Amino acid sequence: MEKRCGKLVVFEGIDGTGKSTQVRLLREYLEAQGIEIVTDYEPTRGEWGMRVRAAAASGKRLPVEVEVDCLLRDRREHVEQLITPALERGCWVLLDRYYPSMLAYQGATGINPAELRRLNENFAPQPDTAFWLDVPVEVALERIHGRGGSNDAFEQKSFLESCRHIYAAFEAPWWHRIDATADVHSIHARIRERVRDLIDGIN
Repeated sequence: MEKRCGKLVVFEGIDGTGKSTQVRLLREYLEAQGIEIVTDYEPTRGEWGMRVRAAAASGKRLPVEVEVDCLLRDRREHVEQLITPALERGCWVLLDRYYPSMLAYQGATGINPAELRRLNENFAPQPDTAFWLDVPVEVALERIHGRGGSNDAFEQKSFLESCRHIYAAFEAPWWHRIDATADVHSIHARIRERVRDLIDGIN
């Protein structure tokens, strides 16, 4: 695909698994190694991502075909405007969600995850490594409610169970499950072990 000298590291999982915390800790660790970092998330705050976010926050999702179209448009802009340029100039890009989220969340609505993966991998660069932070849905919902989470349309128990099942079935050489019921620093230590291989590969 594109020529790049940076690294793309993705954090995945249902809400309440600690993705944003682990993105922050990894950023601090990598910056201490002298590596330039860009962090971001999906859906973005661009036009297409905000359509999906606004609908979900209201408790009513868009029709799934519209949702998929918006997310693909959002990701294409993200790849073209931020991800690829950052990788080409040698930055490490850390993302809170990427296209495996679409396989899980839109796949759980009935769209074939294999077809969603094909549509994304036609244009989106594959990660160098991705961490699936996995917890039981009950634990995730307790954490969401504990931080005052809203009645998001994506945060229903049966739906999240389906999402978790799709995440569990995902396969790629760069895909790594992390037990996110452990304490924050133990999770970070496991992530650092995996990331050191990427650092060693560019030294």
